[in-house]
Amino acid sequence: MPFQAGDDEVLRNMRRGYTYDSYMRIINKIRDKAPDASICGDVIVGFPGETDEAFQRTLDLMNQVKFDNLNTFAYSTRPNTEAALWDNQIPEDVKSERLHIVQKLAAEHGLERSKRYAGRTVEVLVEDANPRNPKQCMGRTRQGRQVFFDGNLDKLRGEFIEVKITEARTWSLMGKLAD
Repeated sequence: MPFQAGDDEVLRNMRRGYTYDSYMRIINKIRDKAPDASICGDVIVGFPGETDEAFQRTLDLMNQVKFDNLNTFAYSTRPNTEAALWDNQIPEDVKSERLHIVQKLAAEHGLERSKRYAGRTVEVLVEDANPRNPKQCMGRTRQGRQVFFDGNLDKLRGEFIEVKITEARTWSLMGKLAD
């Protein structure tokens, strides 16, 4: 669920139809009904007029949600858009610094969210070979988290199998076939 920014004024300027509070109400409903749900999103830093305080509210939202995965972008002007003509553009070095900060925080949250799987046996849909280690299979949990494990891809591709998670990584999991 893209949130784009955590500050209501920035969201208004982006012409988003929601606020920090309305976004959090949706997240809270999801977490109430499905506590293990994977929450993913998109964020844009450096939108024209984004103050340090507005950026901090984006970090606050990230800390409150703790996304499983977050696509991060620095604002860039687009031809024929209203915001591209505004005088309050954010300098490139500030956008770059803010992007680095959100990427670091997103990685911390990604690892924290991955750790909830450690030691658990989870159902995995086997999709393909691990692109970095063709001897391993790659699949996904019901929440979309990638899982790598040793196995016979020809036998397992397209199957739902049980995998014991042995290691949590920032954006993926390592495991072994459950007994």
